[in-house]
Amino acid sequence: MSGHYDSDNHANQMNPNNDAYWESRGYDERPDDWDEQATEEDGKSGEKQSSDSKH
Repeated sequence: MSGHYDSDNHANQMNPNNDAYWESRGYDERPDDWDEQATEEDGKSGEKQSSDSKH
C-alpha cells in the first residue's frame, strides 16, 4: 500500500491548496494568502525553467 501513500503524498505536495505543499517548501503551514504566494511560486519556477532551457 505504500505506493498509494506515495502517490497521494506527491499529489498533495504539488497542490498549493494542501498543507503538504507548503510544508515541503519550508513553511509551517499553508499561509492565509496561499493563492497569491502560489502564483508567485509558479512564476519563479517558470523563470527558472525558461532560463535553464536557453543553455
